[in-house]
Amino acid sequence: MKIVDFKAKSFPAIYKKVVERLNLGEGDLDQVVLNILSDVRKEGDRAVIRYTKQFDRLSLKASGLRVTKAEVDAAYEAADKKVIASLRYAAKRITAFHKKQKQKGWTIRKDGIYLGQRVHPIERVGLYVPGGKAAYPSSVLMNAIPARVAGVPRLVMTTPMPDGLCNPYCLVAADIVGVEEIYRVGGVQAIGALAYGTKTIPKVDKIVGPGNQYVAAAKRLVYGRVDIDMVAGPSELLIIADGKANPRYLASDLLSQAEHDEDAVVIFIATSAKLVETVMRELAHQLAALPRKAIAAKSLKRNGVAFVVPSLKTAVEMANAIAPEHLSVFVEKPFRWLDQLVHAGSIFLGEDTPQSLGDYIAGPNHVLPTGGTARFFSPLSVDDFIRKSSVISYSKTALKRSGDHLVRIAEVEGLTAHANMVRIRI
Repeated sequence: MKIVDFKAKSFPAIYKKVVERLNLGEGDLDQVVLNILSDVRKEGDRAVIRYTKQFDRLSLKASGLRVTKAEVDAAYEAADKKVIASLRYAAKRITAFHKKQKQKGWTIRKDGIYLGQRVHPIERVGLYVPGGKAAYPSSVLMNAIPARVAGVPRLVMTTPMPDGLCNPYCLVAADIVGVEEIYRVGGVQAIGALAYGTKTIPKVDKIVGPGNQYVAAAKRLVYGRVDIDMVAGPSELLIIADGKANPRYLASDLLSQAEHDEDAVVIFIATSAKLVETVMRELAHQLAALPRKAIAAKSLKRNGVAFVVPSLKTAVEMANAIAPEHLSVFVEKPFRWLDQLVHAGSIFLGEDTPQSLGDYIAGPNHVLPTGGTARFFSPLSVDDFIRKSSVISYSKTALKRSGDHLVRIAEVEGLTAHANMVRIRI
């Protein structure tokens, strides 16, 4: 990792680069994605099957796109029973947390006026799940559970199965949360099928779930035709630490983020230069034993930076400007700083709270805003799977009492017919 002192001449430029790290991937990639989306829109299942054969080396007929119940049953037989129990444990924790987010409609009745807000679940949601070797059953739980808690009646899951390989734990996780409609399709063609609909795969109203840069671009490009959760970038972690933080804990947490992929962003802000030096040595020691050490090493070299700052106040100000996906606070009294930490997807307080708790079993959602978008985006929640309608009803008396105000405003805007709607009634 690069080590940058707050007083160094290079600090402003490096810090600015970290703050402005967002990359939505527009460019040549978009044209490739648009071509695939266009083919899926025009040709439906034929295009989905053709691109699945091209990218996933899997030959299918339309009748073979959907995963059968027998395959789900086989997944249970192939899966480790202890892992299944752990997935059930995680599902219960995630469900309990998201039930606290449920909203209800409300009404106001006064002086002949009835106003209200109705809350309805989105009817059809598409869940995209990465497949093949890099399969994440935790993502199935995190994306499906808030939708189920919201009351979404139809959840459609797509997941690639390169060379026909299917990760049993993803199917088990889907079954645990009640996802019965699963298709062995991934990539841009899956996003296109969910956005436009084919003869076999239904059109949905919203698409959620992580994917590679092509999937992220496809979601961005179909947004408006359907809703999406967010355009997620590389995973990222920022750790704030004082001089008393445990170097071994810090190194393990930094590496946990770096092992995601070569583009993962790892940021360390410390008030002690000595601590940073100790952590760098511990990083090298722990890195040597990691199975994914090559990936982690590239991530640390490419996107890793350690800032040495004069105070925790400065560290907090920097963290808010960076607005990381994950923010860990390794300081003596972490709750003292909580109210001041306002821009982060998820906050982990205290050195006995490793960030991976949020990935798997704590309960809060691990689908989080990246690239600094935590300044205006929130974690995936039940709110993402509902829609609201306003309800208005006036009595004749109430309309006569307040109608003149509407007429004046409409006439100022030059919308005479709007004013007349009220005039002819009063």
